[in-house]
Amino acid sequence: MAETENARGGRASRVRPVVLCALWLLAAAVVVHRLAAVLDLPGGERLTGRPAWLDDDGLPLHSAGGFSGTPAAALLLKAVTAVTGEGAAWACAVLPAAVAVAVIACRALPAAQRTWALPAGIALLVAAIPVRETVTEARFDIVAVPLALAGWLLAARRPYGAAFIGAAAALQPALLLFAPLFLLTGRRNAAVLTAGTFAAVTAAAWALLPGDSATFWLHHLAGAGLEPAPDDTANQSLHGALLRLGLTGPGEIVLFTALAAAVCALALRRAARHTTDGQPLLAAALIGCAALAATPAAPQQAQLWLALALAGQVGRRTADRPMWPVFVVLALVVPGDALLPKMDSLAVFADNIPLICVLLATCVLRFLPRESESWSHPARAGLASRPNLLLELALIRVGYWAYSYVRGYVRGDRETVEAHGHQILDIERFLRIDIEHAVNHFVADRPWLADTMDVYYGTFHFAVPLTILGWLLVRHPGAYRRARRALAFTTLFGLAGFWLYPLAPPRLMPGLGYIDTANGPQDLDDPRFGALTGVTNPYAAMPSLHVGWSLWCALVLWRCAPYAWLRVLGFVYPAATTLVIVGTANHYLLDAAGGVLVVVLGFATSRAIGRALAARELAAGAAERAGGGDRLPTRA
Repeated sequence: MAETENARGGRASRVRPVVLCALWLLAAAVVVHRLAAVLDLPGGERLTGRPAWLDDDGLPLHSAGGFSGTPAAALLLKAVTAVTGEGAAWACAVLPAAVAVAVIACRALPAAQRTWALPAGIALLVAAIPVRETVTEARFDIVAVPLALAGWLLAARRPYGAAFIGAAAALQPALLLFAPLFLLTGRRNAAVLTAGTFAAVTAAAWALLPGDSATFWLHHLAGAGLEPAPDDTANQSLHGALLRLGLTGPGEIVLFTALAAAVCALALRRAARHTTDGQPLLAAALIGCAALAATPAAPQQAQLWLALALAGQVGRRTADRPMWPVFVVLALVVPGDALLPKMDSLAVFADNIPLICVLLATCVLRFLPRESESWSHPARAGLASRPNLLLELALIRVGYWAYSYVRGYVRGDRETVEAHGHQILDIERFLRIDIEHAVNHFVADRPWLADTMDVYYGTFHFAVPLTILGWLLVRHPGAYRRARRALAFTTLFGLAGFWLYPLAPPRLMPGLGYIDTANGPQDLDDPRFGALTGVTNPYAAMPSLHVGWSLWCALVLWRCAPYAWLRVLGFVYPAATTLVIVGTANHYLLDAAGGVLVVVLGFATSRAIGRALAARELAAGAAERAGGGDRLPTRA
């Protein structure tokens, strides 16, 4: 047993420096990229939403400039701006607040997790939408997050830590929820200190900004001041969600108040339980999330509390354990419309993805207690087990969004892509396989055939692979894992081809007589290049992923289909797809060959990774057998 542990420790020591180096490089790249984005802005756009007093025009704080923070936040912002100025210096003042959240949170993690969690946390928080979209806004609410978190963790050892929470509540009043949490966990003095510090800081701000304080506390909070716009998706509070649903007036205020009270009560109860269970970071996350949901006009930076909920463990199987972390990361980093299809019926969910995660954390999810056996020993799901369905759907959707984004981003200039098109045609003439023109005109001269191929080209490409993936997930989960991995690498290699060799398809080659059967003649002087090419990258032709994905379908059916005729019929699909892409003038014949190549590379890479995973699974089983009774259960 000792030898096995030493061997595993030796492997870990060889891998860990590489992984840590990669994580730190990623964190540094994200921070530098965010600063570079600020520097690229014109000087007047590097700091927006300034309070009126920054312009020295004498207007009241909440009547101009678009500033909606508390008077205490206004004072802090004024002091920081006086020191740092605007632009990149302001970003240099805001980004450390996000980094501080990661540093403080990692202090509450077990020592074994801190080394990799710190760079990963910095990269996540700086790349998160609440930071990257607000780094130029004149709001200093983000300081409340590390301030309250540090105070909560410090108060466990030093009573004066509660004073930091009181100061944070002066910036975001909803953070006073920490005071009843102190009471529920038997720390009355900390609760009193929190409330007292909040009162003292607020009183000082009132003395320095009396008019603005009266405007905020009496006018704004009474509902007659700044009101979040109904379509403001940055406000991920319950109030903002109700407004986006079209609810207004006194009824909406009553409903919001009732929902906010229920969320806060549940969050306090669960946070108290996790505090006594030895999970203070999760408890702080739940209170911060509840404060976000209960704030009428929640600042976007408050969504960083959701990242701290990653400290909680959800799921008793290893296959289910990544579900919650993946959802949180996607909610923070990816736009809501990328997580769900762009359908009107789903827009209400896409607009409220962070709030949905907040409500899941505070009211729904059952985070594991530390004494649970599944906390450190989840049931090991083998390579043949069924993956988590929700996780798979999320990854497929985000994967397609990323594929569409990269495909649309990698465009070449017209001269280059047309030159590549002539190169392809020259090679085909040399090989005597330049059949595109003849096949295209044969199809175009028969409208029924052209219409059939156009429908085939636009629908089968997605419908068939998704159908096969769904069938594998239900009937052959082990084969599903292998097939999904091969499809992912096939697509990745295809994207590399789009990037390295942008190519004009036949329908966009001027003067060669090809006919676009779907859109008619293309006006090459129009930068949109017709209806179809206005919504996609017209130069993502080499390789043809239509052929690549169809060949993937054929190979999967050949391995897994229960009937011989279906296995043979599967290869009719890529042959028909090749005919369609040529007949509709969307690809050259060599593009189809490129599609075959990326499929071969995708399956080869997937197989290599599968062997490595199988070897690790075998080693884990051997270690468990050597450990005797310490064997983990395995569930399908």
